[in-house]
Amino acid sequence: MPNFLIISSSEDIASINIRHKLINSKNYTFKELNNKWYGHNLFLLNKVKKDFIKEEISLNNRVYLGLTDKSLIFLDDLKLEELDFKPDFLIFASRHASKSARPALLIHTTGNWGEEALFGGNSKEIAYSSAILLKAGFLSLLESSRELEEGKFSIDLEVNHHGPTNHSIPLVFIELGSIKAEWNDQEAGKVVADAIIKTIEKYWMVKKENPIIGLGFGGTHYSPKFKKLIININIAIAHICPKYFVQELNEEMIKQMIEKTIEKTVRFFIFDWKGLNAPDKSYLSQILKEFNIEIKRTKEFQK
Repeated sequence: MPNFLIISSSEDIASINIRHKLINSKNYTFKELNNKWYGHNLFLLNKVKKDFIKEEISLNNRVYLGLTDKSLIFLDDLKLEELDFKPDFLIFASRHASKSARPALLIHTTGNWGEEALFGGNSKEIAYSSAILLKAGFLSLLESSRELEEGKFSIDLEVNHHGPTNHSIPLVFIELGSIKAEWNDQEAGKVVADAIIKTIEKYWMVKKENPIIGLGFGGTHYSPKFKKLIININIAIAHICPKYFVQELNEEMIKQMIEKTIEKTVRFFIFDWKGLNAPDKSYLSQILKEFNIEIKRTKEFQK
């Protein structure tokens, strides 16, 4: 069974809130280990209440919780030499900030589509992603959020953005946003913590369903069309490039999208058709034709 490493940061208010809820949950317990990582003791999940999970297989995974004093988006060094295990998946418990300041629970993988890399990672580099883990995480956020006041938080799937991008291990950011009030919200912190644990259970449930694996193009930062696909159709999406970076794509970036999807059979390039202008559609169609992967529109899956 794989090893999951949940990463929290002392410089991130929301991350510490989520970490506290993980360690002090009534639904599961973490045992403190002597193994130090970034100068802090690791914790290992050692018990989960049976009424909290449906699949016992999730208990057979080794789930570690680590703490760093560094910013999560700039965490380019995982200090793997300090660990006595090899992580197979990384889950970053993080804050989310936005100009709109809307309360939100979010998930995404990381990456920089263009030359700028102001928020961590390398230029024109995306992280390794598991489409199945991303779908499992989003569905877990959706499920856990039912504990919150209806409509208070939006549940969002974001496009690839910010760092880190250099790790060879698939990762997701699971986030609490979008301002200090929400970062400190104890109830929301518990919901995100629970969603992280349920993500590990749901990973196996989604994997059993053998979803179609796709790569997304177009639309806005919060990917409403791709979110609908993940909820309603047996599809999992590993990477999403929004409309405002389409013209920066080249064959090398498309190769990265394919090669950095750990599920090795990418069935479709999926277009948010209305979320792309005519020049973008033409440009994309030209560079994608080299890859022998069928192009579909989001609406074609909804018939």
